[in-house]
Amino acid sequence: MNNILHVVPLSYYVALSSLLFTIGVMGVLFRRNAIIIFMCIELMLNAVNLLLTAFSAQHGDASGQVMVFFIMAVAAAEVAVGLAILVMIYNNIRTVDINELNKLKW
Repeated sequence: MNNILHVVPLSYYVALSSLLFTIGVMGVLFRRNAIIIFMCIELMLNAVNLLLTAFSAQHGDASGQVMVFFIMAVAAAEVAVGLAILVMIYNNIRTVDINELNKLKW
């Protein structure tokens, strides 16, 4: 696994991860669809996972890869709970537009 970092420089992983994270942040800030926002959050988590794996492989330490495993477990739980909430919201107001969620106020 360490041999791949000798072929691809670490700066490429950092650049790709930065690009993915930036795309995710822009999606969260500018999109109004809740499903798209969840996908952008997942994209940001995967960018962090890519960096953790690359740095872990470069240093020959498996602790970064263990952290990736826990981040993936949290992301799976977030998707399950988030999609369940979105399904309930859609059943009540028939949209997943973030601006329409003010109807849920008391």
